[in-house]
Amino acid sequence: MRWLLCVLALLAALAQADTRQPRIAVIDWGLTETLLGLGVTPIAVAQTEGYRRWVQAPELPTSVVDLGLRVEPNLELLSQLKPDMILITPQFAASRPQLERIAPVHMLAIYTPEAEAYIGAQRVTRELAELLGREAQAEAMIARIDATMARVKQRLATRELPPFYVLTFLDERHVRLFGKQSIYQGVLDRVGLRNAWSGPTNYWGFSQQGIERLAEEPGAALLYLEPMPPGTAEGLAASALWQQLPAVREQRLYGLPPVWSFNGLMAAERFANLLEARLAPEIAP
Repeated sequence: MRWLLCVLALLAALAQADTRQPRIAVIDWGLTETLLGLGVTPIAVAQTEGYRRWVQAPELPTSVVDLGLRVEPNLELLSQLKPDMILITPQFAASRPQLERIAPVHMLAIYTPEAEAYIGAQRVTRELAELLGREAQAEAMIARIDATMARVKQRLATRELPPFYVLTFLDERHVRLFGKQSIYQGVLDRVGLRNAWSGPTNYWGFSQQGIERLAEEPGAALLYLEPMPPGTAEGLAASALWQQLPAVREQRLYGLPPVWSFNGLMAAERFANLLEARLAPEIAP
C-alpha cells in the first residue's frame, strides 16, 4: 500500500510539473503586454516602471521583478530567478548570447518589412500562444479585438470627423508623426479614420518632423498621446508657431492617455477604445 501511495504521489507531482505555468522573463514591452493578454504573468520584465508609465495596460502586477534596462538587463539577477525561457524582439538581439547562457531565448518580431504592424501583432500573438499552449486564448483575444474595431468603426461612423495627425511630442518644436507601418495606422484603417500624414515613415512607422508640418492639411485635427516630455506644455503655450496652427487655433486638438507606440494587439485595442471615448463620448460603452 505504501508503495502504491508513493507511485501516486510521484505521478501527481509529474502532472503538476507538466501543467505549471513556465517562468518567463521578458525584455520587450510589446511581448509583455501580449503575454499578459494571454493570461500569463511573467516573473520578470525589463524597466517595469517604464512599462507602467508608457504602456499602462494590461496592468503589470507588483510581483513582477524589474530586470533593469531593456538594452542591458541585469544578468546576475536574471540568473538567480531561474527562468524557463526569455522573450526578446530583434532590437535586443545583441543581448541574446548572454541571455542564452541563462535560459532558452525566443525572439519574436511584431515589426517586419513584410507586413503592417497590426498583422505582425496578430502573428506574434499566435506564435507566443503556440509556444505556451494557449492557442484558444489567442484566438479569443484576436476575435475580441476584431469585434472592438468593428464596434468603434460603427460608432464613429455617426460622426463627421476630420483626418487626424497622430503624434507624440519630442519637445515643443518636434513631433513623431505616425503613419504607414505603425500600430496606430492599423487601428485607423480598421475604425474608418483617415491619417492626415501620408509622408514616409521609418521601420517603426513614424517620421520625426517639425511642428510646422502640422499645418500642411489645414482641416486636420491633432491627436497626441501622453505623456509629454517635461517643459513641453509650457513651451507650446509660449510658441507663436504652435498657437497659429489651424488645428490649435480652431480647437481641433485631442489628447489621449499613454499607448505605447511599439506594442501589439492589446495596445491597438486600448487605442481604439480611447478613440471612441474621446471622439464619441456620449455613445461609448
